[in-house]
Amino acid sequence: MRLIGQFARSRFGVVLLTALLAVAFFTATSYAQAAPGTPETPATPQSSAIMVTLRLVAQHIIDPITITIALLSIFGLTLIIYGFIKNRESVFMPEATTQQMRELIQQKKFKELIEFTENDPSFVAKALNPALKRAPSFSSMKEAMETSLGEQTAETFRSIEYLNIIGNLGPLLGLLGTVMGMVQAFDMMNQANGSASPKDLAGGISTALTHTFLGLFLAVPCLAAFGVLRTIIDRLTVRGSLVCEELLLMVKPQERSTAPAAPGRGPGAPQHPGVPGMPPVRRAPAVPAPAPAPM
Repeated sequence: MRLIGQFARSRFGVVLLTALLAVAFFTATSYAQAAPGTPETPATPQSSAIMVTLRLVAQHIIDPITITIALLSIFGLTLIIYGFIKNRESVFMPEATTQQMRELIQQKKFKELIEFTENDPSFVAKALNPALKRAPSFSSMKEAMETSLGEQTAETFRSIEYLNIIGNLGPLLGLLGTVMGMVQAFDMMNQANGSASPKDLAGGISTALTHTFLGLFLAVPCLAAFGVLRTIIDRLTVRGSLVCEELLLMVKPQERSTAPAAPGRGPGAPQHPGVPGMPPVRRAPAVPAPAPAPM
């Protein structure tokens, strides 16, 4: 119930819930019209094409293609709802989490910050945690953060890629059903020696067009939701990357750029060649030359 309440407070959640209620209403209406013992009325121009098609599916067209499209529709609808719930700013990068990380950095509680980012599932925390483990080298920290940002962005896009696959499969499945229906219609014509009545051909043609409708009915919502979710994810990942860069720059002053100077070493003391930070090379004292003998 808590998840449903959070989902209902989202703008996209309200739209999706309304669409689900509409689909459930039309489906229930179509099944009620197709109930056994109910006299069927002839179709009128005012009849809904969706209701007529769903009634045909419920009555006559129950085949592997229709079942496959139905299963993909359920899976696609689940992905759409999950995608809009997960890819919200309040879930993707909560402001409270970001503010808590800022406070830990300002208080210089870096151990607590590492533990917090390791356990927090938000986008910013997952990107910042590998960078903190590379301290104090800022270049290594930046490289680790960029790698983590790329991996998380790719993983987020992969989570909605199935919608693109389902959307592209829908018309192909519908076309397969269309071909099967046309084969059925022409087979009836062949059995009637070319003199088949329109009633004999209507069944195959109805099957063909219904499969086409179902394929498009599956593809259009999935492809539309995929385009919207891709735009949302792109905006959120860019914004999350900027927040991660801001937090990383707050950590940068804590980097130790140079090692402390050894006692007795001045700024001009000679260093070990090629190895910075090593103690100065000890040179043997020069032996004075012997004085010339008096003449």
